[in-house]
Amino acid sequence: MTTDVETWLGWARELRSIAQAGLTYGQNPFDLARYERLLELTADLTAALAGGPPEPYRAAFAADTGYLTPKLDVRAAVIDDGGRLLMVREVADGRWALPGGWADVNEGLVAGAVREVREESGYVVEATRLLGIYDKRHWGAPPSPSFTLTTVVACRPVGGEATASYETTEVGWFERSKLPELSTGRTPLPLVERVFAHHDDPDLPQDLT
Repeated sequence: MTTDVETWLGWARELRSIAQAGLTYGQNPFDLARYERLLELTADLTAALAGGPPEPYRAAFAADTGYLTPKLDVRAAVIDDGGRLLMVREVADGRWALPGGWADVNEGLVAGAVREVREESGYVVEATRLLGIYDKRHWGAPPSPSFTLTTVVACRPVGGEATASYETTEVGWFERSKLPELSTGRTPLPLVERVFAHHDDPDLPQDLT
C-alpha cells in the first residue's frame, strides 16, 4: 500500500506534538532525553518529506517550546459590487492569495482581517461576517509541516486604493472565471470557490471544517 505525503506529515505532526508535550510536562531526565531525541527524529522525518535539509526543522522545533497548538491563519474575502474578489500577489512565491496572514497576539480575528487587507492591499474594509474556520487539508491545500486552521472573514470595501506592501507586489480584483495563479498553500482553489458560494447565498451557514 502506498501512503501519501500528507498522511506521513500528519503522523510526523502528531509525533512532534507528543515529543513537545513530553518535554513540557515530563520530569524524569531519562524521559526528557528520549523526548528530545523523538523531536529530532520528527524534524528529520519532516525534512525528508518536505525535501529539504533537517537543520532548519531541528532548530525551529527546538525553539517552539510549550504545548503544541495549531497555527491560526486569518484571511479576508473582499468582493466588490461587480462581484470581483480582491487578491494580492505574494512576494514569497509570486502567486495570488486572499489578503491575510498569521493571527496576532491581542488582536481579534475580525480586526486582524481588516488590518491585513489594509497592510497588503491598501484598501480599507469593513467586516460583515465570519464565513468559516477551515482545515485547509480538506480544501485543496498542499501538504505542510505545520497544522494550520484558516479563518475567512467576509468584508466590504469602504475606501483606500491599491497599494502593494513589502509582502505583496500587486493588488487586483478578479472575476470568478478569470482567477490568477493561486498560492495554494495560502488560498487553495476550493476555498476561493467556497467564498463565492457564500457571496451568492448569504444564508449559507458558517463552515466549520
